[in-house]
Amino acid sequence: MSGDAQTATLQLDPNTHSGGVGDYLLHRAKPYLPPWIVAAGTGVLSLPATYMWGGSAAGAVGLTLASLGLTAATWWAGKPTTAQRRLHSAITVAAGTSWFTAAALAGPAAGPLPSLYLIGAPALAATWNVRQLLRVNPEGGGQGADKGLLEKVGLARTMVTSATVQPNKAAFELQLPGGELTPDDVSKALPRLAGALKVAKNAVRVTPDADDSSRATLTVVPHDLLKAGAIYPGPSHPGGSIADPVHVGIYEDGAHMAMFFPGDPAAHRNAMHLLIMGMTGSGKSEGGITALDEVITRRDVIVWASDPAKAEQTLGPLLPALDWAALDMTSTKAMITALRAVIPARTAWLAKYGYKQWEPACAETQTDGAPGMPYLIGWFEEAAKTIRETDDDVFTGIAQESRSAGISLVVSLQRASGTQISTDTRASLGSSWVFGLRDDRDANFALPDEAMDAGASPQAWKDKKPGYSYLVANGIPETFWATPGRSYMTPVEDIEWAVVAFADIRSQCDPVTAKAAANAVGPAFTQRTRYPLPALPTAHHDGRHGADEDDSVYDQEEATPVHYDYNLPTDDSDDEDGWIDPEAELAPVVAVVEIAPPKIPPRTRVGKADAQRIMFEILADFEAEGRAEISPADFMEHCDRFNRSRSWVSAEVSAMVSTGRLRETDEAGRYEIIPLDHAAA
Repeated sequence: MSGDAQTATLQLDPNTHSGGVGDYLLHRAKPYLPPWIVAAGTGVLSLPATYMWGGSAAGAVGLTLASLGLTAATWWAGKPTTAQRRLHSAITVAAGTSWFTAAALAGPAAGPLPSLYLIGAPALAATWNVRQLLRVNPEGGGQGADKGLLEKVGLARTMVTSATVQPNKAAFELQLPGGELTPDDVSKALPRLAGALKVAKNAVRVTPDADDSSRATLTVVPHDLLKAGAIYPGPSHPGGSIADPVHVGIYEDGAHMAMFFPGDPAAHRNAMHLLIMGMTGSGKSEGGITALDEVITRRDVIVWASDPAKAEQTLGPLLPALDWAALDMTSTKAMITALRAVIPARTAWLAKYGYKQWEPACAETQTDGAPGMPYLIGWFEEAAKTIRETDDDVFTGIAQESRSAGISLVVSLQRASGTQISTDTRASLGSSWVFGLRDDRDANFALPDEAMDAGASPQAWKDKKPGYSYLVANGIPETFWATPGRSYMTPVEDIEWAVVAFADIRSQCDPVTAKAAANAVGPAFTQRTRYPLPALPTAHHDGRHGADEDDSVYDQEEATPVHYDYNLPTDDSDDEDGWIDPEAELAPVVAVVEIAPPKIPPRTRVGKADAQRIMFEILADFEAEGRAEISPADFMEHCDRFNRSRSWVSAEVSAMVSTGRLRETDEAGRYEIIPLDHAAA
């Protein structure tokens, strides 16, 4: 039975049905015909039965025993159904076989038999029609045209009380038989349900009812809409507070996948400590970079980040925006020591100014003129190396004590087993962002039982679907814990743009935190490496959040390349000592040259359809040049031909992936060109 047949009732329109009104009426009547066919068949079969057994004593005995046996079998077979259905079935069989026995022995026209048939047969058939009209779930207990899908998977007598069907998502409210089944039994049946519906294992999920243990919601998502992926659309709250949600990806229904770092008493949400886990190739590091790219666009947060394993390979583009980057084991150990030291200093400051926990007002200048205290995120990439070379409890104290100090701890590693990280640390982190894993044992290290029981299955992805993930964190409703999402793909040029564009509003380390860190580790903090801002070749202008992809406003500032140069060389050739006498007379003016602003030709706007056509022409040109891979930035080099923002170009590239013209590669933001004949196939 197909998923469509299982989840929806076919509704036909007589005006559009190819067979006309007659076929439409026949189709509508079909479900109600079986009782009437049986009634008519019983009357017809009584005629040859009379010919064979009329007046026969042996025939009377045989027919009577057959009637009793069939009635008893019906009563026995109806045991798994409801009491009403069992009784109704037995009465129907008893009445029908009794009349048939009498008609076979005496003849269907004898005595009251014709009247009993003409009145009783339609009445019994009509009772079954009435029953069919009134029942909520046809065949009861989840049985349908497939003879009971729910019964087949071990959920007999479970009723579907309501259904909500969306374009790529169906939700069914299940009423379980009280005292016989619980939502845990539904969780155990999910793999069998997925097989019966012919969908992926993690496409079927269950959410228990918080108030009734005999009810649950079954969700089925037949198609993977995350396959094409999504380019990072830009800062969700540019220049906002770190208390605002940090958008890191999208869920399968298009909703934002967001996380919250600080706590919020009004929302009954604690500050977040996060465990990021995923096997090699699962997109774990790319997801972390996207989150950090969001964080560095906020005004009231500083980041201390460590990666002693990959050093600049992962954190490289972000380094100028980090308050402290520890890229070797020595500086990583110093950072951990400093984090421990700043906790009491920060909590004392918060208590002094009456804050029970960090909030955005902490980052503002206080009433006595004291500078504010920004939120602090300690981010440890490839933390397994750090733990291995220090102690498996190295993060436990920080995780247990730092929430009240306005600090979030993020620990990222491939496998959070007991040999990699202590169970105390794992329990203290609380939140988890889990990418593809090798098996379900690894999943149990990071995901809570509620998410696993609801159908979360990161082991189904392994390293085949980079970016696919589950987010179980403070502020995320439990109904989303088992909902797959996919982290954004963030091009390096977008990170560099964010590093430069938000440099002026980004917080610096506050005096209280800086003093505590300096006292704890000395030069390791005070002489920490600070990385210069990159020089961007052109102004990075995306039609980011809220921008209309067809926006027709193009000003001179947007059209003119803006160059950044933070290390201008000096020319001391006119003075050997590099000193100029300020009292010396200026050389006489020889000529005045008027420098006019550059003339920028007006941009010609083309329609959306023409712009899409030009995109495909550019792709064909790339293919003709022999290129095997491209990125959205390659299309932007030809933006004068279609005049669209980067976000629009990224969306069109994703559409090309969906149509098979491009294919994702292992490198984020890079796509393989698929020949047109192969894409069409």
